Amino acid sequence: MIEQTINGANAAKPTIIPQNPNFSSGPCSKRPGWNVDVLKNALVGRSHRAKPAKARIQKAIDLTRQLLEVPDDYLIGIVPASDTGAVEMALWSMLGARPVDILAWESFGFGWVTDIVKQLKIENVNRLEAPYGELPDLSQVNFDNDVVFTWNGTTSGVRVPNGDWIDENRTGLTICDATSAVFAQNVDLSKLDVTTFSWQKVLGGEAQHGVIILSPRAVERLENYTPPRPLPKIFRLTKNGKLISGIFSAATINTVSLLVIEDVIDAMEWGLKIGGLKAMQQRADNNFAVLNDWVERTAWVDFLAKNPTERSNTSVCLVISDEKVTSLSSEEQAAFAKRMVARLDAENVAYDIGAYRDAPSGLRIWAGSTIEVSDLEKLTSWLDWAFAEEKAAL
Repeated sequence: MIEQTINGANAAKPTIIPQNPNFSSGPCSKRPGWNVDVLKNALVGRSHRAKPAKARIQKAIDLTRQLLEVPDDYLIGIVPASDTGAVEMALWSMLGARPVDILAWESFGFGWVTDIVKQLKIENVNRLEAPYGELPDLSQVNFDNDVVFTWNGTTSGVRVPNGDWIDENRTGLTICDATSAVFAQNVDLSKLDVTTFSWQKVLGGEAQHGVIILSPRAVERLENYTPPRPLPKIFRLTKNGKLISGIFSAATINTVSLLVIEDVIDAMEWGLKIGGLKAMQQRADNNFAVLNDWVERTAWVDFLAKNPTERSNTSVCLVISDEKVTSLSSEEQAAFAKRMVARLDAENVAYDIGAYRDAPSGLRIWAGSTIEVSDLEKLTSWLDWAFAEEKAAL
């Protein structure tokens, strides 16, 4: 067979598909080797308040501390409503004591802007914003204020490069939505007063539950500041001016799924078994390297993130840069990308790799710690094929 190429994209259909086609950015792929048998000892049908169940919940908290290397004086709680619930809990419970700097450069960050400005109606807010593909100017952040930001923009593939820009001598709190960063990126918890995430991202756990990590400074704020607003039960972290300590020792606010608890215990034990936090970070870096090398040698695609030092190694967001495609209307470009995604889905090659609904059209490929390098290597050939097929049909 004579292989045809279209602007560098191989038009010959590949013959080998990824062993795992789950490249969704949330819920993300299970760890390698996962199967339903890991849930066989889950305490289904038991009360989450029963002693054995509380022991498993506490084990999930303890493994989080061990694998994520959480400082000893920080508290870890399991809370309702995934990462969103954890972030909202922090915003509603803590903001208003100081002015707020809010950083936004993608969908979820802009969502926190809406909550802070329109729902909480915080009056003194400094909005530091940037379009998709860029970061705001981090040097402009005032750490006398409370600072709210995402570490990794899941919908844009843009992350903060490190924690060096965060003032160690800050007087305000840093509240960080770190949901697609923790376990795969070097998130400096010592620079964060509130860290939130969900298990469904880098760990490949199930949805619904969130995790909130509090520094001693965050606890001090909770116990010394009463927000001027009613708080729903699922947001309440204090009672009579004191922290509800049970939240951070397996007495969750509401009912947790013991199936989910058992599943995330398995995921974190896998993380420790392969070498812990550094090993998980290295796996994500290795995965990103496969995509980075492919983008560098491929004419029709580019990263949405403009600055190489700010590119996510988990939620890798790509745009179609081919001249013929970019000459189309924005609606036609979006339709082109969706046809590529649908073609790969139909071939059982890659599921759920379309750009987020609020983001520029293109592709979003999860490259976090539970993904295998070999599957990404196979995927790139299929991406070239799908592009060539769709371009030939224009």
